[in-house]
Amino acid sequence: MNRIDLEKYLSAGTEALVRDIIKAAFGNPAGSAFFAKYALSAKKAERRRHQLEEAGEHIPSFLIASITENCNLQCAGCYDRANHACRGRDEMSRDEWGRVFGEAEDIGISAILLAGGEPMTRMDILEEAAGHPAILFPVFTNGTMFSGEELRLFEKSRNLIPIISVEGGEELTDIRRGKGIYIKTIEAMRELQKKKILFGASVTVTAINITEVTGAGFISNLRDKGCRAAIFVEYVPVESPELALADTERGYLAGRVQALREESDMIIISFPGDEAEAGGCLAAGRGFFHINAGGGAEPCPFSPYSDTGLKTTPLRDALKSPLFTKLRDGEALLREHKGGCVLFDQTDLVKSLAAKV
Repeated sequence: MNRIDLEKYLSAGTEALVRDIIKAAFGNPAGSAFFAKYALSAKKAERRRHQLEEAGEHIPSFLIASITENCNLQCAGCYDRANHACRGRDEMSRDEWGRVFGEAEDIGISAILLAGGEPMTRMDILEEAAGHPAILFPVFTNGTMFSGEELRLFEKSRNLIPIISVEGGEELTDIRRGKGIYIKTIEAMRELQKKKILFGASVTVTAINITEVTGAGFISNLRDKGCRAAIFVEYVPVESPELALADTERGYLAGRVQALREESDMIIISFPGDEAEAGGCLAAGRGFFHINAGGGAEPCPFSPYSDTGLKTTPLRDALKSPLFTKLRDGEALLREHKGGCVLFDQTDLVKSLAAKV
């Protein structure tokens, strides 16, 4: 798949997602009004990306930004904790992130996924993101830090969409995240539903929970609590390889995702499963890239190697970094893989490419 085809695929996906979000917000006047306006911004962003594409410059439609390494939980199998190399960085300031968000808008990036650590430990950055309504910011959170202040920010800033992590029901969630965490996430969902704040759920799919979390009952239960999107993320075996999905389980997941899309009116997204339609991994700027808490531009969260820092380099230039260029021009992004990330399976290759810069 060539670059212009990939750009069309991603633009179509973004447009479809915006349409689905508008439908999900039906009956919510504040949400519906915002997303109708956002749809116009997304179309403007698409035209900007297409303009740059015609000039030979490929711009992805979204980014992933881990805005902090701090977290209030100690979840089993946490990638950020397992990857000790990520620790000890000076985190970017609100102003630095504000510059990145502004540059993203200028080149047509219409969505930035905010992750961590726990992103709600950096409310200053969430407040900064709220000031960029042309960009949608899904906020991937463990759901334990919603108080009056946080709820008020999400209520008035509809471009911030909470995505709450769950592992299944109470037993499976508490096994991985800690006793009592499931109840806290459910309480957060109830508060968000009460205030008519659009939110979704992120589910790490493992060999243990795959049957439960892809069941119609689980999705229906989330729907009843006000959840309007479910994002399935295949577990990357950073600490416990036995939790990774086998080929047969990945096939099962793909089938269940398709069935759930037909059965439910919720937005259902599968990562990296949905990448198959794009002809391979979308990391390193093909479809997205990752910015770590210190501003390093990395291929993806599971391939934390960088040759470019956004503290000193404009976002547009970072997309042309030697590391990203080598990965996009080579075969690394197109190879088959065992776990949830093709570059995680090729860690030595990525490290060597970054070291040669």
